[in-house]
Amino acid sequence: MTRILAIDTSTAWCSVALSLDDEVPILRHELVSAGASQLVLPWVQALLQQANIKLNELDAIAVGIGPGAFTGVRLGVAAVQGLAISCDLPIVPVASVDAIAAQLCKTHDFELIKPRNFAIAIDARMDEIYWAKYESASQKQYLPKRIGDIHLSKPEELDLTDISFLAGSALTAYSDRLFSKSKTSLSSNALDTEIHLSALGILDFAKQAIKEGRQISVRELEPLYVRDKVALTTQERLEAFK
Repeated sequence: MTRILAIDTSTAWCSVALSLDDEVPILRHELVSAGASQLVLPWVQALLQQANIKLNELDAIAVGIGPGAFTGVRLGVAAVQGLAISCDLPIVPVASVDAIAAQLCKTHDFELIKPRNFAIAIDARMDEIYWAKYESASQKQYLPKRIGDIHLSKPEELDLTDISFLAGSALTAYSDRLFSKSKTSLSSNALDTEIHLSALGILDFAKQAIKEGRQISVRELEPLYVRDKVALTTQERLEAFK
């Protein structure tokens, strides 16, 4: 039995969830754009009050560490660092694409198709995408297993070899560019353009990580920056419009 608080502010959504043992998680999840800095800690307090539990009674705090919006990722990590230090709580860091993969496996279309391998691709801005491949969960494997690293590339460089389901915001942002160099053809039922990251996906991975003893100390917590460069120079912006 575990009591886990999950936080993610790495996208335009502010998302906080609280899981108490086997009860249905409590979720606060809203599209707030740049307003997460003023909301995340009051939401944490509100969820704890709703559940009648104190922060120091939790077993761990899980947090989305990216990749995602630079400021948003840092906000979530900083908030969790403060909370964890105050009560000496362990941390479970979760990559954004891994959390989306966990959520995707529960959707209707995904369960109908039951793909062996699938991919998550999200808009990284600057004409690039973050993406990763996964092996679907099995009876022995509670969560999908990521195959290889999380990649940052141009949309055309997405590798869809052996992939039979694709999901994420990159589908809306870059549409046909994702398939321009691929021989893979996916039906509309094997594409999910609507799914986005929430703290529920963070919770799913955190629960498994705690069972496997993969929580870390707050001193080990770091953001996941797949991209080193976060902005174009003036010259690069001008050249993009030529």
